[in-house]
Amino acid sequence: MLQTRLSVLAPFRHGDFRNLWTATLASNLGGLIQAVGAGWVMTMISDSSSMVALVQASTTLPIMLFSLVGGALADSFDRRRIMLIAQATMMAVSIALAVCAFSGLLTPWLLLTFTFLIGCGTALHNPSWQASMGDLVPRADLPSAVALNSMGFNLMRSVGPAVGGVIVAVAGGAFAFAINACSYLPLIAALARWKHRETPDTLPREEFVSAIGAGMRYVLMTPNLLRVMARGLVFGFAAIVVLALLPLVVRDLVGGGALTYGLMLGCFGLGAIGGALANARLRERFSTEHIVRWAFVMFALSVVGLALSKSVWLGCLFLLPAGACWVLALSLFNTSMQLSTPRWVVGRSLSLYQTATFGGMAIGSWVWGAVAEFYGPAQALLYATVVLVAGALMGLRFGLAEFGSLDLNPLNQFREPELRLVVKPQSGPIMVMIDYEVDRSNVPDFLAAMADRRRIRLRDGAQQWALLRDLENPDVWTESYHVPTWVDYVRHNMRRTQADAAVAERLQALHRGEERPRVHRMLEYHVVPAFDDTPLKDQFHTH
Repeated sequence: MLQTRLSVLAPFRHGDFRNLWTATLASNLGGLIQAVGAGWVMTMISDSSSMVALVQASTTLPIMLFSLVGGALADSFDRRRIMLIAQATMMAVSIALAVCAFSGLLTPWLLLTFTFLIGCGTALHNPSWQASMGDLVPRADLPSAVALNSMGFNLMRSVGPAVGGVIVAVAGGAFAFAINACSYLPLIAALARWKHRETPDTLPREEFVSAIGAGMRYVLMTPNLLRVMARGLVFGFAAIVVLALLPLVVRDLVGGGALTYGLMLGCFGLGAIGGALANARLRERFSTEHIVRWAFVMFALSVVGLALSKSVWLGCLFLLPAGACWVLALSLFNTSMQLSTPRWVVGRSLSLYQTATFGGMAIGSWVWGAVAEFYGPAQALLYATVVLVAGALMGLRFGLAEFGSLDLNPLNQFREPELRLVVKPQSGPIMVMIDYEVDRSNVPDFLAAMADRRRIRLRDGAQQWALLRDLENPDVWTESYHVPTWVDYVRHNMRRTQADAAVAERLQALHRGEERPRVHRMLEYHVVPAFDDTPLKDQFHTH
């Protein structure tokens, strides 16, 4: 028990993590107070169940739409600076929201616009913040850091909604919005003090559109990440029903007010703290897939209880396990993405995961709100449980792999070859051909290894990959691929990880002969030039 506790709290040994985590508590508290204010104010200015559910959708939709942009920025620029810009933007929007609320100018659509803009700031901030975990703590402490982030948010969720409910009930929603505007200041100050050390990059910064494409390509060529995203999408779509419809549950099913709404949200957050604390112990005893599958099932049972109960206290009781399952599933998804992705693309991978998960939440908020509009909140809750059970059954076919089993540190074995032609970073296209000589008895093993090599090549940026066999000498096989420019070729090779080395070793073992497979690197001409404009390096030393 002591060992588990130390493992959970290990990231606190690192001062930068401790300072930023503490400051994030204040920011999360303000955000949750604002969420209670926005949700309850919408019930006061609109009679539409769909509009109430859209408050949650307007917060999650920007994360679906813009997380990939935030991820590309996180992998290309100073993450600390990006987070500072995001926090300052959200503070400015929150101030404007508070001013409009105090002035009595808020309409349902204006409220949704403000929450959407705050969500845009979150979409910019989150990939940089989550990708920074690897900068703040060692890799061994990363699962605990992710769990502590979830616990910190849900610690505030256990008290923030209750505090927000009191504030809204006593002083009104405008005051809640003003408190949120002030809550950004501690995190802005902590980020300004953080002495972030950027890893120097010897290559030019990747173009923005190319960086987005590289992130999408990496995830699409990595089956384990696709499984995490698919499960996150389903969980987000179904589980958001609780947060999206809880204002209606309070108003229509249990007959409560703003204070009751805050109390029930607090119980959800309290359960989430329990889930975060149990995370390490559960991971020691069960597989990731086992925990996630039961999180789906237990969340479904909790939602059934919430739909059928007409009592505040019974509803609070059912929200406790729902909160625990929420944080267990989402933190394991997040950790799986981080530990299954090398550092060069971690921000983009996390942003694509967020796009899937929060996209599911945004769509789910709208769908369950529409269902509640026609059939009532209780029926919408019951329909959502069907999707949750389906998400659990997905694990039988698309189970999650254990995270951290691959060494994704850079291989760092590539050295730029000595070239006789003078090439610039943007010279290209470049065609690469690698010759292997393989005994016919080893061809099946060679083709299996080449299937893995193809996935790695395409994942890391190669184009037009092909495997060729010599018609006159069938024992000779040639792997070929293209890259747009010389710098893309260098970047492609520097992305290789320690785990990828096993495939190269298999191919080397199957290659016949004492010398290594011969590599041809060629500058491709699409037209015949009138003269040779690519001089030899030797020409510079003739005088």
